[in-house]
Amino acid sequence: MTTERMVFVVDDDEAIRDSLCVLLEAEGYVARAFGSARAFLDVCQPDQTGCLVADIRMPDMDGLALQEELVSRQIALPVIIVTGHGDVALAVRAMKAGAVDFIEKPFDGETLLEGVKRALELARKQKSRSVRARNAAARTATLTLRERQVLEHLMAGRSNKMIAYELGISPRTIEIHRAHLMEKMQVRSLSDLVRTALEAEVTPAGTT
Repeated sequence: MTTERMVFVVDDDEAIRDSLCVLLEAEGYVARAFGSARAFLDVCQPDQTGCLVADIRMPDMDGLALQEELVSRQIALPVIIVTGHGDVALAVRAMKAGAVDFIEKPFDGETLLEGVKRALELARKQKSRSVRARNAAARTATLTLRERQVLEHLMAGRSNKMIAYELGISPRTIEIHRAHLMEKMQVRSLSDLVRTALEAEVTPAGTT
């Protein structure tokens, strides 16, 4: 069972929950159904993978409130909102808060499956970016203060001679620092270095 093909269905209508789960499982997804938003939140983990399909009209906590709660908890789970015609404005609010799509009732199975496919692809991309960012930040954390300064100047497009002048040290020393930071950042080219530094949210020298 792969969590990357997990689809959570939250709807207070049992018949709809059951039909959605049958549809999803027939396509090879792993479906878990919940009768309320709070029941889902009770089991949802901070690093939850998969995607969520939630009805916008539910008692106690509706789909919009559920989506906003996920955002407040910093749970990056792609959300698809299922909405009636009169709830489109609410669905747009949910998308502004981070939902990836909304599907109007009545909808056919193919429409839902296409939405789930897009949401899970987005989840995979987000996870990949998150992993790369964590790895880049870990590498950046190993740099000395001087190496970090050299990196920031390199990101600003400055040559070794320019960096040496800015930092008041010799160009040869800059070359040594540059070689060390390239090794620590596990990159072979300047473009790879800059790309990794950006993933680690390093700011180029001279910018705010």
